[in-house]
Amino acid sequence: MNPFLWLILTIINIYFWIILATVILSWLVAFNVVNRSNPYVRQIGQALERLTEPLLRPIRRFLPDLGGIDISPIILLIAMQFFGMLVTRIFINLGWA
Repeated sequence: MNPFLWLILTIINIYFWIILATVILSWLVAFNVVNRSNPYVRQIGQALERLTEPLLRPIRRFLPDLGGIDISPIILLIAMQFFGMLVTRIFINLGWA
């Protein structure tokens, strides 16, 4: 496998898990399983928000209000999977894979 393709796919995979962790943490906070006043939870939440908000915010601007349901992470995950497949296909077609 091409090292550049491996790097791109690895970054996509890591970011996938970061988005998933953000979603799970938001659920845990919403259902009062964890409390944001805990300094460790607050630090983890802030770190995850700083990592994910730059890509989620533009998606949220275009989505209609769904009454408290945020589907922007789902759209971002689908877009990331599409991008990974597209890059892989491009590398294969160019003979670089």
